[in-house]
Amino acid sequence: MSDFPTTARVVIIGGGAIGVSTLYHLGKAGWTDCVLLEKNELTAGSTWHAAGNCPNFAGSWAVMHMQRYGLEMYRGLADEVDYPMNYNVTGALRLAHTKNRMMEFERVASMGRYQGLQMDICTPQDMLEFCPFMETHDLAGGLWDPLDGDIDPAQLTQALAKGARETGQNIIRFTPVTNVSRDGDEWIVHTDKGDIRCEFVVNAAGYYAQRVGEWFKPYGGRHVPLTVMSHQYFLTSEIPELEAWTKENGKKMPMIRDVDTSYYLRQDKHGLNLGPYERNCKAHWITPDDPMPDDFSFQLYPDDLDRLEYYIEDAMERVPILGTQGVERVINGPIPYSPDGLPLLGPMPGVKNAFEAHSFTFGIAQAGGAGKVMAEWITEGETEWDMWAVDPRRFTEHADQDYCNKKAMETYGHEYAMHFPHHEWPAARDKKLSPNHQRLLADGGQMGAYNGWERANWFAKDGDDTSEEGTETWARKGSWTHRVKEEVENVRDNVGILDMPGFSRYTLKGDGAAEWLRNQVAGALPKTGRMNLGYFSDTQGRIVTEVTIIRWGEDDFWLMTAAIAQWHDFEFLSKSLPADGSIELTDITDKWSVNLVTGPKSRDVIAKLAPDADLTTGWLTIQDSEIAGKSVKLLRISFAGELGWEVHSLFEDNATVYTAIRDAGAEPFGMFALDSMRIEKGYRTWKGDLSTDYTLLEGGIERFVRLDKAQDFPGKAALQAEKQQGSQKGFVTLIVEAGDCDAPYMSTVWHGDEIVGETTSGNWGYRVNKSIALGVVRIDFTAPGTELEVEIFGERCKAIVQEDLPLWDANNERIRA
Repeated sequence: MSDFPTTARVVIIGGGAIGVSTLYHLGKAGWTDCVLLEKNELTAGSTWHAAGNCPNFAGSWAVMHMQRYGLEMYRGLADEVDYPMNYNVTGALRLAHTKNRMMEFERVASMGRYQGLQMDICTPQDMLEFCPFMETHDLAGGLWDPLDGDIDPAQLTQALAKGARETGQNIIRFTPVTNVSRDGDEWIVHTDKGDIRCEFVVNAAGYYAQRVGEWFKPYGGRHVPLTVMSHQYFLTSEIPELEAWTKENGKKMPMIRDVDTSYYLRQDKHGLNLGPYERNCKAHWITPDDPMPDDFSFQLYPDDLDRLEYYIEDAMERVPILGTQGVERVINGPIPYSPDGLPLLGPMPGVKNAFEAHSFTFGIAQAGGAGKVMAEWITEGETEWDMWAVDPRRFTEHADQDYCNKKAMETYGHEYAMHFPHHEWPAARDKKLSPNHQRLLADGGQMGAYNGWERANWFAKDGDDTSEEGTETWARKGSWTHRVKEEVENVRDNVGILDMPGFSRYTLKGDGAAEWLRNQVAGALPKTGRMNLGYFSDTQGRIVTEVTIIRWGEDDFWLMTAAIAQWHDFEFLSKSLPADGSIELTDITDKWSVNLVTGPKSRDVIAKLAPDADLTTGWLTIQDSEIAGKSVKLLRISFAGELGWEVHSLFEDNATVYTAIRDAGAEPFGMFALDSMRIEKGYRTWKGDLSTDYTLLEGGIERFVRLDKAQDFPGKAALQAEKQQGSQKGFVTLIVEAGDCDAPYMSTVWHGDEIVGETTSGNWGYRVNKSIALGVVRIDFTAPGTELEVEIFGERCKAIVQEDLPLWDANNERIRA
């Protein structure tokens, strides 16, 4: 083809709403030499059969940002690009059967208000004023979002395509991509019509994204973690009562989501559209007898309404007019699901200049925001909002297809589930086990998954309720409360041990490694034989990650970071390494494990087991030693804020070391106790308190920043400017007069009737016997003693700003003992 392009700056594979929105936003960013390739017509995949529902509601701060942005954009898109669209902003009601559900609504409404969205809590009587067709006698209440609605997915995609073309972008239909290859720093995207050389490539292939992902494996890629689910909805014939109401009121009936039963119901013309997320759901194309076809464009699965019988009957009782007419049409189509139901949007793990934008379960609502985020990733290397919630690197090697299938089935069947703070989802567990796993279970360990690694959250005793149902509460108190208190008190008074497999761990070696690291980290490096915390920022001075830097020699380091950060931080650090290979970064996460041994008697325990160790060395020192005949590395540090050591050993030696420490008198404690103790010390958590939503100065870690150092680390200029001009926000520790619940992530902070900030984490401190929240507030409200309010599930709770010191052991006398 003479007009077929041979070069482009970016090639996008896939012409659904996500891919086209990415192209549109690249054009708006000024990158107009981009190509989108679609093997059929635009929208031929999941987009064409999507219901097109457009909620603002989201339990995730990042996802709410995407949806809010997208829906606002859609309301002006038709006029902007001069393309007509059926976009019905009908408003929507979410129904609550229980107090717990109403609490969730209160929390999300608060998040929405912070982002400029008005969501109103309703009584059952209020809801009848919006929709008179419902039965509300058994409801606890509901939530009203006036900006919810539905849009025609094909029209949306074509409008975005028109806008993209007007900036000079190239959309080529009926052109299947057959493979990709690499030539130096360029990608070559292969098609039957020719090859296109480009700098960046985006996998936006929807439910074919896993197949496309296979092409990137030779260049560092991995198995794409998704499962294709069958989502079914049906349309009824026209309902006379609904038609009459519509004409009388001049508008459509609001959307209804009965989230406790698990379905949505909305008006479609003068009929109704019912779409359940059923527990007895079905995945497709996961077995040899059900292979994925080469092309499923504009196709559907066979009808299977029997699966929906319970939901249909429930919906007819809720809205009786649903049962007055028959089913006119059934849509049963493929939707890609990631293991947690959130999209895969961001850098492709392990692959340079490749990105993923797929596995959207609410792709129409999120397409606008996803396009914005993806364009920012590509053109700037950074995004406006912290997008870890959807980053593809959150799933590492444990996310095999078995994991994906089990988690997708669980997630789809609980699409509207509440995510309680002490609840662990049971599907696809035990993917990565500590050598001490069976010992932990025998001791009553109630396990949680951390990047696939099983760790004990708390230890139950005989008679404790360990049922899953017992954890389905927002409240602080549960069967774990008394046990966590006991575990904290033992660490405070004696000595505890926490088995923590999965710490992300890398070696950094080679001539010049120290100087390279000085140029990357915002602060100083430790001396040889010592360790410290290092913070890394982006070009805007925002917090990218926190790394424990352990220095064994002049150019010989360990870098340790959060378990979930394994792939993220490895790639972040790797991308700045010298191209000549003189400095080597190696992931050794799976080769080592660690036991946290902490408490005032920890020195006595370790001294019995490692008599040759020098346990008089100070805080943040490191040394080699031996326990029970096994080599260990002793790091004098404690995230619990007590005298303590991290005892690191080879993975295969860890059970021997753990057993010896337990036999010497250390009692086990879990992650719940650790989180309680760390918040009393003001220690931050990654992607909670530490995220790119804040700069290093806003995040309260200025003491780890050296703005006068010679090295020009990323973000230094931005931080110098912020320091000179003054920060707009500041980090605070709050003592909260909380009720039954501690402050969740992103709880709104008020001063009078003004929103002044948000919490980044909250928990009960068992040593100080108070509810604690960490957060970021407007700089003029950071003074100690300032009285604020934290909104916790709709209740504004008095909160006092504390001195910038730990609440427990303010002078760090215990950890330095």
